[in-house]
Amino acid sequence: MTNTVADRRRRLRIALALAGLSVTLGACNTTGEIVTQTVPTDYRQRHPIAVEEAKRSIVVFVGKARGGLSASQHSDVAGIARDWVREGTGAVVVDVPIDSTNSRAAAATYQEIRSVLASGGVPSRAIVQHPYRPEDPALLPTIRLSYSRIAAVAGPCGLWPEDIGPSILDPGYNENRPYFNLGCATQRNLAAMIDNPADLEQPRSETPAYTARRAIAFDRYRKGATTTTAYPEADKAKLSDTGK
Repeated sequence: MTNTVADRRRRLRIALALAGLSVTLGACNTTGEIVTQTVPTDYRQRHPIAVEEAKRSIVVFVGKARGGLSASQHSDVAGIARDWVREGTGAVVVDVPIDSTNSRAAAATYQEIRSVLASGGVPSRAIVQHPYRPEDPALLPTIRLSYSRIAAVAGPCGLWPEDIGPSILDPGYNENRPYFNLGCATQRNLAAMIDNPADLEQPRSETPAYTARRAIAFDRYRKGATTTTAYPEADKAKLSDTGK
C-alpha cells in the first residue's frame, strides 16, 4: 500500500513538471515566427547598391607668395564646373582660409575660381564662399571646392562577423552558405562605375533615330540595290596569294 501511494505521488510530480515545462516553452513562442537564417544568401541582398547624396570635392593648393591658378588647377576647377552642370544638386561651396600666411593669395585665387566656375556654366548665386581659420598654422591651408550630387554607393566592405574556416561555432559552415564579405567588392566597384544612378531604377529615354543613313538605305532598297556598305580599304588587309 505504501509503495502504491509513493508511486502515485511520483507520477503526480512528473505530470506537474511536464505541465510546467510545456507552459514555459509555450510562453517563448510569442510571435509564432521562427528565424532560421539572419544573413541573406544572395550577395546583392547582403551588399545592396544604394542611391544617396554624396560629396564631390577637389583641393587647390595656394602658396603665400602667389595668387591665382596654375594651368593644372585651372583645368581642375573647369572640370568641377562641367561636372556640377551635369550632376550637381546644390551650391558649389568654396572653403577659403583667412588669418593665415597665404590668406591674401587665397583671396586672389578665389576671385579667379569664381570666374572659371562662371565661365563653365555655374551661376553666381550657386557659388558660396565659406571662410575658415586653419586649426594647425604649421600646415599650408588650402582652398576646397565641393558640391552635393546623387551617387550610387555600396559597402562598407571588409566585415568578417564570422570565422570562414571550419568551426562548429559557425552555424553557416555546415549549410554551405557564402561568407558575409563575398561579393562586396564587386558591388562597390559596380556602384563606382555607374555614371547615372537613375539607371539602376529606370531606363533612359530613346534618342532620335539617325535618319540620314536610314534614308540612304531605304533609297537603295526601293531601287533593288544592295543596302550594305562597301569598304574598299578592307581589301588592303588581306594576305597575299603569292607563292600559292
